[in-house]
Amino acid sequence: MTTFIQDNLGVVVAVLVIGLLVALGVAVLAVRRATDVGRRLDALTRGEDGRSLQAVLEAHLGRVVEVSAAVERLTGRTSALEASGRKAFQRIGLVRFNPFEDTGSNQSFALALLDADDDGVIVSSLHARGGTRIYAKAVAGGRPEATLSDEEAEALRLARAAVAGRVALADRAAAGVGGR
Repeated sequence: MTTFIQDNLGVVVAVLVIGLLVALGVAVLAVRRATDVGRRLDALTRGEDGRSLQAVLEAHLGRVVEVSAAVERLTGRTSALEASGRKAFQRIGLVRFNPFEDTGSNQSFALALLDADDDGVIVSSLHARGGTRIYAKAVAGGRPEATLSDEEAEALRLARAAVAGRVALADRAAAGVGGR
């Protein structure tokens, strides 16, 4: 075997030099990559203003705590608004009519105003040549406290069927006064 090496010493040296150069090239590439990774890690662990990653994370954690507290406050306010909003008039039914043949156009009306629980009021106005009369009747759970005229009953029906925030409107031709 030593004879083989002595006979091919030039080839063996050339192979070893090539292997050494390849190893040196690989080492240079590894150092470059390690340097790039080191720079990226430094950039990552430094904040925008040069602070450490710990300082950046602590600042973000403080901000998360502030936002969480603000969300809790808003949740409380939203709940209060939702509860009071249920008592606001949400559904409206309006019937315009002409109860008397001797007056012009539909200047009389029955207006039903209901909240989310079908509680509210029905306001009626009867317009005649001699004056205008206004009546109000309470509604609880969708049921009126007193007997309703046909127009008031229709206004209540329209309000109960109305989509929240929309006015349901009906105009009637002259038909005479409904029951009061």
